Amino acid sequence: QDMNHHYIKKENILFPYLEKREEKFHGLSIMWALHDLVRQQIKDVLKTLRDEGSAERDVHVAIGELFFSMLGVKKKEDLILFPVATEVLSPQDWQEMYEQSLEYDLSFIERERPSLGEGEDQDVEVFQKYKGEGYQFITQTGTLDFEQLLLILNALPVDLTFVDEHDRVRFFTRPKDRIFPRSPAIIGREVKNCHPPDSVHKVNEIVESFRSNRRDQATFWIQLKGRMILIQYFALRDAKGHYRGTLEVSQDIT
Repeated sequence: QDMNHHYIKKENILFPYLEKREEKFHGLSIMWALHDLVRQQIKDVLKTLRDEGSAERDVHVAIGELFFSMLGVKKKEDLILFPVATEVLSPQDWQEMYEQSLEYDLSFIERERPSLGEGEDQDVEVFQKYKGEGYQFITQTGTLDFEQLLLILNALPVDLTFVDEHDRVRFFTRPKDRIFPRSPAIIGREVKNCHPPDSVHKVNEIVESFRSNRRDQATFWIQLKGRMILIQYFALRDAKGHYRGTLEVSQDIT
């Protein structure tokens, strides 16, 4: 199960960097599907082990299938994915990916995760950089400076992700207890590449229904690690009713 941390970092950091170099890198969606296969097989092994009625052969078959899948992923990493990444990504890309990976757990390595404050400090640095420009968010309901707006958004007890009208991820928040992993690497990434292959068709259907004005909202629930997660999608439209993007909101409602 600990190997999942490795897969999550690939999906949310390495894959987006490779996509920026070559958008039609179809091998990434194949590997993500293999990750999901491994995740399901881990569940199958645990279920078989916990079932007192399981025969020894059932245990051997379940573990054998899992081992075969995990070994296959590793071979594809060693022989294809990592060699290609080494060729097409720059030293700066690798440094940025390393820095982003520090927000994630590591597989089989015990260490303390960075506190949320480290991520917040990065945002504060950005704010300090542009503070002298005097940018303000001015509306009829009040005025906020950049720092205030960022503090408010990150204080909300929900995960927010904004996808523009061109289906590109443009912004996400960093709440205290983020439900789904997000890294700066996904900024500019097509939303279809941000979801597992098995569920991406649902996301595409929702976005297209927003774009065609057939729907303004989509809501569903999932079970995740013993928690009940509410996921909502909202169509964003300008004053003339033109589609300007989608807001994804996820909340732990356990």
